Amino acid sequence: MKIAITRLAGKEKSDSERCAQFGYSCFSVHPLRSEVNADVINAFVAATEWDEFDGIFFTSALPAKIIAPLLKKYPRVIAIGPQTARELQHSAIECETLPGFYSRDFVPYLGTWITGKRIGIPRADVPNPALIDAINAAGGIPQEFRCYQLIPTGNTLDIRNADAILFTSAMSYAEAIWTPRPDLLVMAIGEITAAAMRKCGMNPAVVGDGSLEGTLKALETHLNRKVGT
Repeated sequence: MKIAITRLAGKEKSDSERCAQFGYSCFSVHPLRSEVNADVINAFVAATEWDEFDGIFFTSALPAKIIAPLLKKYPRVIAIGPQTARELQHSAIECETLPGFYSRDFVPYLGTWITGKRIGIPRADVPNPALIDAINAAGGIPQEFRCYQLIPTGNTLDIRNADAILFTSAMSYAEAIWTPRPDLLVMAIGEITAAAMRKCGMNPAVVGDGSLEGTLKALETHLNRKVGT
């Protein structure tokens, strides 16, 4: 099976190897591109140097990849998943990794520690009010730095050779230009993406746990169930 995976260019690094472990091949398609705001990144790095944060939460791999090499010192650092953690570790940044793959896991993970703590969040220019509200409700002090934008490419996704397509975010689905086919298996990487797809009338056949590996396991279960029926 060949899977088309929605990715930002350059973020697909280990997708092929990870898919191969499950017996699949893959290629990337790009409904979105990133545009980095250097001024915001520099402001975040400066604030970190000035000890303005008690903790930093990296909600995706891209800001970790950009910012980690610039940090000379840092407070407690939490990564949303293993890919984000790997980007930090490449720059020798010690970090903790959330047990789940959603930002909603952040506050429960920190527990009472978060009370009164200043949390720096370098992220995309995409609102996440649930995360900010949760930090505030727990007594934390969130400080968002919107260090890059996600911009639709406007390109039609070439999925003619794909047996399946995996949407890796709600925005990648919302902005994708593509043509569904009866023989194309449509997948969502997690619950949030799946919910956004259903709102638009697309019910994904496979829903992962927020990670590529979890989605591939869910795909295996789906295919085995089809064989058994």
